[in-house]
Amino acid sequence: MSQQEKINREFEKHPWCHPTFFNRPHWTRRRFFEVIGAGITGAFLAERYAKAADVTSAGMVTKNTAQNVVFILLAGAPSHTDTFDLKMVKGVTPDSFAPQTMNGVLWPTGLLPNLGNQLSDFAIVRSVRAHALVHSLAQTWTQIGRNPAAALGNIAPNIGSVVSIEKENSRLPGQIFPTFLALNSGAGVGGGYLPAVYAPFKVAPNAGGIANTTNPDGQARFGNRWNLLHTLDDNLRVNSPNGKSMGDYNDFYSSAQELMYNPAVRQAFSFTSTDSARYGNTTLGNSCLVALQVLKANQGTRFIQITSNDGWDMHQNIYAANQLPAKGKILDTAVSNLLADLKANGLLSQTLVVMVGEFGRTVGMLSAAQGRDHYPQQFAMFAGGGVVGGRVIGSTNDSGSDVADFGWSAGRYIYPEDIEATIYSAMGIDWTTVRHDDPLGRGFEYVPSTGSFPFLPVNELFG
Repeated sequence: MSQQEKINREFEKHPWCHPTFFNRPHWTRRRFFEVIGAGITGAFLAERYAKAADVTSAGMVTKNTAQNVVFILLAGAPSHTDTFDLKMVKGVTPDSFAPQTMNGVLWPTGLLPNLGNQLSDFAIVRSVRAHALVHSLAQTWTQIGRNPAAALGNIAPNIGSVVSIEKENSRLPGQIFPTFLALNSGAGVGGGYLPAVYAPFKVAPNAGGIANTTNPDGQARFGNRWNLLHTLDDNLRVNSPNGKSMGDYNDFYSSAQELMYNPAVRQAFSFTSTDSARYGNTTLGNSCLVALQVLKANQGTRFIQITSNDGWDMHQNIYAANQLPAKGKILDTAVSNLLADLKANGLLSQTLVVMVGEFGRTVGMLSAAQGRDHYPQQFAMFAGGGVVGGRVIGSTNDSGSDVADFGWSAGRYIYPEDIEATIYSAMGIDWTTVRHDDPLGRGFEYVPSTGSFPFLPVNELFG
């Protein structure tokens, strides 16, 4: 019996048969910004912060090859066999895909031409398997690296929040940007049970930069209000008799205030029409452009999540001009320019770029609606941060319906938890860490354990 067959039996004994996950409320710096920019106090912000954590781990050796992460979520789930695991279906796949073997990879040069020219800069993983085929459940699973409906699923933080809390001590004096930035990710997972300072700062990219970085009454008037606020209640903010939570609120206020009237913020978060056009004049393109500028600014941001809400859920007419051909162009233009500019600025070697959807799509012939439906087989793309480009990890059968060769030492599918472990290892974070500060008192594992087999980093990506 193969390793994967043993794992499949384990999953059959303990299936993911839970209620679907619902979006829980969360607080972000963006929301706080809206409040403080209007001069309103934040009394309603009260929330229960996590106590200082006792941390244990197995003491694993990490790759520690990356300083930053750009995590691109292709929400809606693109078809793997039409893109990064191309399978030409006679009479189905459009001739316009113009398949060619580039760098040893069969590639849709008519759909993703620019990325095809950059195959040597990224690796493709084709043995990825999703646990669930419900959009909300699987998208959340991808962002937290665990079952959202399990015991700790409702309090689990985004992978970026874990990176944020782990990298807090590496922030330098004067670095004022949030450690975790989420672009075009309004519905993305927040910080879970961790303190709000580690939640994602959610921003919708805009040519004019971040809204509410100035006060309608002017900087001087805002400064007076700020000073008055501290005069009135610093005795409750500094060494507060009410405990650490009040001090945390003060830090939260101060972090937001530092982003106001700051030229570094304007430079990183605004952009010209010329630069936007080069990235495609799209929301995804502008998100990739802002991500580049934020990393160039070197102001403390270590994890950037970008969500592509470009309509990848193609159940109908997948090959229509406004479907996969149009969405492919958006993706190809935005991500190829991000990779090229990161490389040109010397940032790609220290920035791990991960791109993945929540699952894949049915293979072979199209459905009656001329589309492709939900399917567990999928792909992931990795670049930079120590990843060896020009490689393919794993292979699928002729139709792309299942894995023919897993392509890595574990000899099984690669799951979202393995991708999570890979991100942590690349960032020098021990993926076996357990924080003993969760409100349920169960111990929060950075990467959950199953009891039957461990989730692991895909070290083959790093050579």
